[in-house]
Amino acid sequence: MRTIHLAATALLTGLAAAGCSSTAPEPQDMARTTVQTAPADLQLTCASAAATSAGVDADKVLPVGSSQLDATRYQVELNASGQRYTCVVDNMGTVTSVQKAA
Repeated sequence: MRTIHLAATALLTGLAAAGCSSTAPEPQDMARTTVQTAPADLQLTCASAAATSAGVDADKVLPVGSSQLDATRYQVELNASGQRYTCVVDNMGTVTSVQKAA
């Protein structure tokens, strides 16, 4: 009986140690770092354009997400007083579209 208890204890200790030995992936390998977000100034440019389209004050529009479309353009998702908008802006700050999201 003592042999079984010692074997079980050793097994549980080994499993606990194995469960704690995993390492986190490197930052470049994490999913979050694979999407390039729009710079803050371009997000604010889109927020201003969406405020005009929505007919609300600019302080009522918040960027809620963004991603890089290609080498020169970003897409920014915005909440304008509860209305969702999508804006496309280039890296020079020129807004090419603002559309109400479905």
